[in-house]
Amino acid sequence: MTRSPARLSACLASSLVLAMAAGTAAIAAPVAEASAARPAAYSATQFYETVDHRLAGGSGLAFSPDGRFVLMTSDQSGVFNAYAVPVDGGEPVALTTSTTNAIQALSWFPEDERILVISDRGGDERTRLYVRERDGGLRDLTPEGRVTSDLLGWSGDRSTIWIASTAQDRRAPDILAVDPVTYESRLLFQNPGMLIEAVSPDGRWVALRRQSGSADSDLYLADLTQAGEPRLITPHVGMVRHNVFDFTPDSSALIFGSDAAGEFGQAYRYDLASGAITEELKGDWDVIAAHFSPSGRYRVSAFNADARTEMTVTDMTTGAPIALKGVPAGDIGAVRFRADEERIVFTVSSSTSPADVFIADLTTGETRRLTQALNPAMQEDDLVEAVVVHYQGEGGVTIPANLYRPKGASAAAPAAGVVMVHGGPGGQARRDYSPIIQHLVNHGYAVLAVNNRGSSGYGKTFFRMDNRAHGEADLRDVVAGGQWLRDQDWVADDQVAVMGASYGGYLALAAQTFHPQAFEAAIDIFGVTNWTRTLEEAARLPESRRTALYDEMGDPATDAERHRRISPLFHAANIVKPLLVVQGANDPRVLKIESDELVAAVRANGTPVEYVVFPDEGHGFRRRENRVAAQEAYLRFLDRHLRSRSAQER
Repeated sequence: MTRSPARLSACLASSLVLAMAAGTAAIAAPVAEASAARPAAYSATQFYETVDHRLAGGSGLAFSPDGRFVLMTSDQSGVFNAYAVPVDGGEPVALTTSTTNAIQALSWFPEDERILVISDRGGDERTRLYVRERDGGLRDLTPEGRVTSDLLGWSGDRSTIWIASTAQDRRAPDILAVDPVTYESRLLFQNPGMLIEAVSPDGRWVALRRQSGSADSDLYLADLTQAGEPRLITPHVGMVRHNVFDFTPDSSALIFGSDAAGEFGQAYRYDLASGAITEELKGDWDVIAAHFSPSGRYRVSAFNADARTEMTVTDMTTGAPIALKGVPAGDIGAVRFRADEERIVFTVSSSTSPADVFIADLTTGETRRLTQALNPAMQEDDLVEAVVVHYQGEGGVTIPANLYRPKGASAAAPAAGVVMVHGGPGGQARRDYSPIIQHLVNHGYAVLAVNNRGSSGYGKTFFRMDNRAHGEADLRDVVAGGQWLRDQDWVADDQVAVMGASYGGYLALAAQTFHPQAFEAAIDIFGVTNWTRTLEEAARLPESRRTALYDEMGDPATDAERHRRISPLFHAANIVKPLLVVQGANDPRVLKIESDELVAAVRANGTPVEYVVFPDEGHGFRRRENRVAAQEAYLRFLDRHLRSRSAQER
């Protein structure tokens, strides 16, 4: 069971259908009257003393060889490190102790207590793969002359480690085979410039993806026992998205996704011997996961159902889903099997609860909690569940959004509001645990997390609506979300801000630039300010990623005028409302100079600008102390520039 380095993202916030039952009734309900009682107010430090747990094993082995421990990544020390969690209970044991760079746990070795981890430097995203040896030392598996490496997985017989590694003079990673005893490596497959998706357990087949556009892609198979170019297996007409889920454990078939049959993607089985394609799984939403236990007895499948993942574990010998006992309501994800398939571990999370690790017996269904992520000084009842709402965007397009209504907000005591914009382009605001949002809501802010047109999860037509039109109708969806908040009698109509990170940061800036009276303030967290520079820098990306980005955003060789027209930097004179800009000095995607130039230009207007730069961060936050500092900056800024003085004194 071997998946690409990007394979974890779809599995981290998933849910079993059985666990969703208690949480679905309120999804389509009207926005309920908030409780009159105000919750206890918690500091940013308290929110970030909640621990972020992430199970290993998406491409590796989550259980230790003796089955006594589960491998996970956790930031309980303040920096992400690798931990071993005792399955019989007890405190997690630290396996790495970095105080600077984040370390992510990937896999146990199959026969001893060594583990595989990856780490970059200061968030620069140039990851390298390491063995954490039995004595605690780290050994770099990145071969000489190569600049990045990541785990693709283990061969089915566990005799070989497969890694993706990029040479200095190449843009796309190749596949290397590494001996787990000697650590010697050899080139297994030289990448022709595509995205590596998976390697079959028997080591014969490599699944590759080539992007023709943001919503159009093809899958190829390379047979490592024969010479020749990879073979196209998804010929099609028009725009169709394809993606790889997994090879079957017996290496007889590839399970892949396609939206060729309708608005939403479904799963198919490609027989490697005959080339026959049959339907594997479909539903009313996109299939986002379909993979198997080591023997193939169990299939884990998941749908992206209205910003929440519904996951099912099916016993393929009976066709029946596994029923687990005592699982709290929420999203179940990251399902990992012990080698004997008698036990699984998984995470459970919700809007009000961060991910915790649970273990279950597949015979009895009995379940036990192994971790407690929420800060024990906090009460989950003080947090707010996300509710899906809808409003009308331009052209009658229905825009879904996740609403967080603070407790105590009413027409008599209206809350200030924040429109939160997700990253991407093409991301999605999910109904999972967000300390950024919950901290603001806990301090009295209503948050509307919008899924503007161009967001994933709502069908391919909706997803394509913003192609080569970014900063236009999608931006007006964000502005309309602000108006929707103002129209609620429990929101102060003169106290609404906009906020986002990455592409969401761009839209927050664009709102202040091109709709300067739409919001009272804005927070930009490493958002693009200059599309001309960003897309020129993208020329260094691998071909598939570059092609997809240019299809969505436009090629700088032909669309430079539009890129300049939608870039806040070149129109910064329009920004007249208070602005907070947050930037990582090592950000390889949104360069610090972009934020430097934007801040200088806005300050020249006489507009209040606050600028926070983290010297040891990249495109996101790896260190708890920096997350806390950023969160405190968000709240101070909003209190200062959004709320009235009387509101601040409440």
